[in-house]
Amino acid sequence: MTEPQVRFDDGEAYEQMMGVWSRSVGEVFLDWLAPLPGLRWIDVGCGNGAFTEALVERCAPAEVQGIDPSEGQLAFARTRPGSLVAEFRQGDAMALPFPADRFDAAVMALVLVFVPDPAKGIAEMVRVVSPGGTVAAYMWDMLGGGNPIDPILVEIRAMGLTRPTAPQLEASRMQALRDLWTGAGLEAVETREITVHRTFADFDEFWMTEIKSPAVAPVVAAMEPGAAEKLKSRVRTRLPADAEGRITYGARAHAIKGLLPK
Repeated sequence: MTEPQVRFDDGEAYEQMMGVWSRSVGEVFLDWLAPLPGLRWIDVGCGNGAFTEALVERCAPAEVQGIDPSEGQLAFARTRPGSLVAEFRQGDAMALPFPADRFDAAVMALVLVFVPDPAKGIAEMVRVVSPGGTVAAYMWDMLGGGNPIDPILVEIRAMGLTRPTAPQLEASRMQALRDLWTGAGLEAVETREITVHRTFADFDEFWMTEIKSPAVAPVVAAMEPGAAEKLKSRVRTRLPADAEGRITYGARAHAIKGLLPK
């Protein structure tokens, strides 16, 4: 049976659950990119603007265009301070609404596995970037245990439950990223792993935050109370608290960058 696909429509819930993680990775990612100021950027799959905001704050861009299919996510993005610089519009990663050579840099932050045809998505980024420009992305190591919600997903699988998933999980593998970038004709391709950590005040804060993920929320909502408590107990055992009751754990992303030939 085909698993249902993850949909991101609630910008506020995404901010609480994934926005903090995204910015933590995004900070390291931008340090690694080390872009010049004054560039024209496109943020493909910008979601609720978590990474876009970091880009505006840190990179002094001349322009930022954020594209996402979800109006719910975009509505939240437009409430951010960065919206004074960034423009957000609905669009498809595989058919970007811009002419060729429009931008100096194109990025995808935690998006690629949700693009039905990743190669087409990368080709569109290449198309809208001018020669010498940068095409870059980062994605959780979805198949290698790097997803921030893996502590819950592992136990969902162990209980034999079906949960929503992304259509192209293979695209999160480092070798798959390299193949996509080189296959798109990009040069000077580099990759790196980025590991970040997050601390929650206690297990309940962790639980109430992370079950807002659209990969988890419908599963928990459909469970009988006893089964939901069993899942919660299993996850609690997997994530022991420190002496103060805090929960700290890490997530890992794969990052890649390349240049469009001049």
